[in-house]
Amino acid sequence: MSAPRIEPGRLRELGPINWVLWRALSLGAGAPDAHLFSTLGRAGGLFRGWLHYSGKLMPGGRLPRHESELVILRVAHLRDCGYEMDHHIRLGRRAGVTPEILDRVRTGPEAEGWSPKHRALLTAVDQLVATKDVDDAAWAELGKHYDERRLIEVVLLTTQYDGLATTIGTLRVARDFE
Repeated sequence: MSAPRIEPGRLRELGPINWVLWRALSLGAGAPDAHLFSTLGRAGGLFRGWLHYSGKLMPGGRLPRHESELVILRVAHLRDCGYEMDHHIRLGRRAGVTPEILDRVRTGPEAEGWSPKHRALLTAVDQLVATKDVDDAAWAELGKHYDERRLIEVVLLTTQYDGLATTIGTLRVARDFE
């Protein structure tokens, strides 16, 4: 990846609140500098609003954490977003995403071994990333496994991480783990 378009900030650029958030989030991620947060933190209050929204989806959403990680890892794979993949392989491991499951995530919903629920979930993710919509058949299948609140959450979570992959790529945010 080329050089960052916006350099990660420090105390002067982030301000004291975002600097503290960046340090805490970096520590939580096990990274000396979580570049995403030290870059987005330069946006002031917008960063904190985005962080609140993101946190309500993951880890604060109602989807089981394992399923949230399947969604995020599939988006990261489809978007070829190494930054998201690096972090969510680590987080996914804590949520029960084994190396075998990760291989299936990379293969997609057609891989052997998915439950009908997870196949429906990944099919919806694939369609959302590719077309920004879910066809009626895939939506009906997804609806067999999720209530309305969780259906909304699947769409919001997928599009959040798809948009985040766009942000990371456009800003050329450097990976934290190389």
